[in-house]
Amino acid sequence: MTDQQVPHLMLGRIIRAQRELAALPMRELAAAVGISNPYLSQIERGLRAPSEAVLNAIADSLETSVQRLYADAGFVEPLSEDEDDPATGLPAQIEAANELTATQRRALLEVYRGFVDANAVRRARATRTKP
Repeated sequence: MTDQQVPHLMLGRIIRAQRELAALPMRELAAAVGISNPYLSQIERGLRAPSEAVLNAIADSLETSVQRLYADAGFVEPLSEDEDDPATGLPAQIEAANELTATQRRALLEVYRGFVDANAVRRARATRTKP
């Protein structure tokens, strides 16, 4: 198995494990996400990589985040709370935005981190496919 296949395989295994921990039958998760059972099965077995929209729906249904799924699968390195990240300026500004509610701040941070992680995944995929 090549390095390129390992994260997809791990992502599928993590999705399956999360679904089983939630005691959610495959049929029920597939219906909640809006995909077929065979497609979900292929994702869980690492045979197909889900689109961002499907992965977002899976994460929502499993009450987790796409970032967490990507980090657990090894697509991106999880950020530690005390890590000196050059991008911490924007999250800190969002947290300090008193004109927003706590829910709005959490939503903005989730969107921001989702974009950052998605770009890291794209860069990792591009790096793996280069000869």
